[in-house]
Amino acid sequence: MADLKSVTDASFDQDVLQADKPVIVDFWAEWCGPCRMVSPVLEELASENEDKIEVVKVNVDENPAIAAKFGITSIPAIYGFKGGEHVISSIGAKPKQALESEFSDFLA
Repeated sequence: MADLKSVTDASFDQDVLQADKPVIVDFWAEWCGPCRMVSPVLEELASENEDKIEVVKVNVDENPAIAAKFGITSIPAIYGFKGGEHVISSIGAKPKQALESEFSDFLA
């Protein structure tokens, strides 16, 4: 399993918006049960597709500025970024198959 990189308000632009590869961002919080359920699924996707994508985590409690910038009101919120642009969103914990389908453009 991949250990997902934690991204902060300060590092978001460099780690996500300026990344060479598409980035899937998991907006989560420690107290969120569904967030804990989806985390191992995202770790699997990251390790199986490490040559194609980057998967990172943003703790919304510790990084409120970036959560506010993207209007995060419900977590887990899984956002996809390509070329510095937010291009896809998935809200809520979902099984691996559903996430693979939603983010198929990233995994192709």
